[in-house]
Amino acid sequence: MDSTRALATEAVHAGRDDLARQGLHAPPIDLSTTYPSYDSRGEAARIDAFAATGAEPEGPPVYGRLGNPTVARFETALARLEGTDSAVAFASGMAALTAVLLVRASMGLRHVVAVRPLYGCSDHLLTAGLLGSEVTWTDPAGVTDALRPDTGLVMVESPANPTRAEVDLRAMAHACGSVPLLADNTFATPVLQRPAEQGARLILHSATKYLGGHGDVMAGVVACDEEFAARLRQIRFATGAVLHPLAGYLLLRGLSTLPVRVRAASATAAELARRLAADPRITRVHYPRIGGAMIAFEVAGDPHEVIADVELITPAVSLGSVDTLIQHPASISHRIVAPDDRRGAGVSDRLLRLSVGLEDVEDLWADLNRALGQRPVRGAGLHRFAAPPRGATSHNSPAPAGDYLPPTGLRRS
Repeated sequence: MDSTRALATEAVHAGRDDLARQGLHAPPIDLSTTYPSYDSRGEAARIDAFAATGAEPEGPPVYGRLGNPTVARFETALARLEGTDSAVAFASGMAALTAVLLVRASMGLRHVVAVRPLYGCSDHLLTAGLLGSEVTWTDPAGVTDALRPDTGLVMVESPANPTRAEVDLRAMAHACGSVPLLADNTFATPVLQRPAEQGARLILHSATKYLGGHGDVMAGVVACDEEFAARLRQIRFATGAVLHPLAGYLLLRGLSTLPVRVRAASATAAELARRLAADPRITRVHYPRIGGAMIAFEVAGDPHEVIADVELITPAVSLGSVDTLIQHPASISHRIVAPDDRRGAGVSDRLLRLSVGLEDVEDLWADLNRALGQRPVRGAGLHRFAAPPRGATSHNSPAPAGDYLPPTGLRRS
């Protein structure tokens, strides 16, 4: 990111710096799959150069699988926001993670060290060995001891999906030594944290979530240095996991309002977390110090009844949209994780995950309050905040209602 620009300014202008000089205001959408060229020798040389280095071809585009100008604008903007050299976009977050694993596997580095919880499908991809990888699960304190000569990657998600547990990324990066740390930054976004500043070499986003922000685009992206980006582009070209240009356009548009959306939704989430923490129908609330628009909470009653009884809130998987979504991780997003592993990572059968949108806080609370059902008799309910996993931290002890302070992440400029 340009050190002279604030994040909010960069979010609006990154990837669009050349538009005014072209007489344009909105970015154009280039839907071409192929591009004419009368210089076949020159085109062959550019294709050879890409095959050898993975660098973006100079000159006019060649073919949609090699790259697209609209998608490139989004990649440029996201790299600027995350503070990395480059970013490479894919058709989904899982396609992006797959590409990272394939890059490392191509170098003979198939072993991955990972910290639970992760997004359920990320967990499954690693555990099932679908790409020939082998995973060692550990807590943050055990990362260094888990490293092997063939370790290609250490992966962590902070705040984690769905428990919101936080990890000290700087300490994790130090523990990794020369092994790249991959930080899934989907929940925080660069508005709340920039993992590259804390030593993470790879930053993963399910761009379907906050970067798009409106529930109408599916994508993934990895922000990293140019050397790794070149390898990712080669994997993307070979596998065909390309991002559609219209999705690239929607993502670039989404970035322009990202700081406003994240900060507004986070303020509402902090207030809802405070109210849930004081409610005897709730046994645990998980909300991180960094803040954010995601809340996880455990109910004393039947979580499935809450899902069935919301009206304003949408019962649906995914997150990061302008409207509020609720889901039961043990049934959906983390169903694919073995029950013992799921519970061991803190994903209990009574846990609900709430993605807070841009609605008024009072309307959201009214819907939640009704869906939670009748309040128990005083003293009958158990109320406490969850203790974070060893080596992790979580904002689980708010002050009394009158003295509640917003998480630190909400006060960042």
